[in-house]
Amino acid sequence: MTHLTYAIGDIHGCADALERLLAEIARHSGSREHHLVFLGDYIDRVPDSAGVLRILQDLDRTEGERATFLMGNHERMVLDAYEKPFGVTAWLENGGRSTLMSFGIRDPEELPRDALNWMSGLDTVHEDERHYYVHAGFRPGRMGIDPDVEARLWIRQPFLTEDFDFGKHVVHGHTPQKTGRPDVHPFRTNIDTACVFGCLLTAGVFVHEAGPAVEFLQVGM
Repeated sequence: MTHLTYAIGDIHGCADALERLLAEIARHSGSREHHLVFLGDYIDRVPDSAGVLRILQDLDRTEGERATFLMGNHERMVLDAYEKPFGVTAWLENGGRSTLMSFGIRDPEELPRDALNWMSGLDTVHEDERHYYVHAGFRPGRMGIDPDVEARLWIRQPFLTEDFDFGKHVVHGHTPQKTGRPDVHPFRTNIDTACVFGCLLTAGVFVHEAGPAVEFLQVGM
């Protein structure tokens, strides 16, 4: 029986869309073995980041090794708010205020420690037989996983314009596709379909026998 991997793109506080997409994944997978990979950017911009974090933390507790949660640059920004000078300002100016509102607070120091601890423990890359999963991408020029964590979280160029084979198909988000359609290329697939901008939340369906997705599941806001 084919093993399915569902890679979920940038959520950015869209808790209702996330719940409906998870229900669609459950319907689609049925009794088949499957794995969930979340590509990061769970928080900021749309005011139910608290709800998204609750859903994901519950999944982490119940699904165990059947779910992988990757860090996005927005999770990195909230953590940097506690670690770097001017980090709070950078985060608040990039959607952090809506995250505070979702928790009913104004001061970043009041963010729940369990949520911060969970985000701080997230990996920045995951792989299986045919795929690398990462939030933003890799620097072209070398095969395999890019050792530069900043690139994994932030890169756009030249990753998006150079058609480079990293040895496995790269599944990523980070760059919103406001058409609502995944951006599919021979060596990479971007499944950030701009849910936060009123478009769609996407799960790409990947199998070990192929690099590109065999199907996409999508829900609207």
